[in-house]
Amino acid sequence: MLHPDTELRFINETIGFGVFATKRIPKGTITWALDPLDRHFAEADVQALDELRKAYFLKYSYRNQRGEYILCWDYGKYINHSFHANCVGTAYELELAARDIEAGEQLTSDYGTLNVDEPFDCEPEEGSERRQVLPDDLLRYADKWDRLAADAFRRFRTVEQPLLHLVKPEFLPKIERIVDLGEAPDSIRSFHYGGREPE
Repeated sequence: MLHPDTELRFINETIGFGVFATKRIPKGTITWALDPLDRHFAEADVQALDELRKAYFLKYSYRNQRGEYILCWDYGKYINHSFHANCVGTAYELELAARDIEAGEQLTSDYGTLNVDEPFDCEPEEGSERRQVLPDDLLRYADKWDRLAADAFRRFRTVEQPLLHLVKPEFLPKIERIVDLGEAPDSIRSFHYGGREPE
């Protein structure tokens, strides 16, 4: 589920829709958490879909570390990609605001964290040499994303957390050690699926 201070807006014919903050969302806030209403699908179920539904499904789902496809029930599926994303994934089935997100600003994630099946091209972004999202990006860039997550977790106790009740109980003791004792977060590298190694 997405943070409640967000809304879906149409951007343009090329991009389509995106998710925008309706109020300031401070760094360290949970911006998205896996929700029991989100649907999990086995690969066989996805492959059994007709081509029309399969293409749509693959566009709006992501893959977890077990190879299951996850389709978000709310408009989380409309979060757009950026190589300079303002939300960062973690190993705890949640994303955090990697910096302050101002009202009216679009929320973005790096699709490299989503276990994409095939490489896809992206619009160039100033300050990034990346031009594609690749299936092994979780292995290539995990250290960078882990640093961003660790930095965001330092603000975790200082901001409102309306999605905290969605965090799975098994993750809470570790998160408490991260925010209260300064323990390092588990690497998002553990979220990688498929045993692929960087080329």
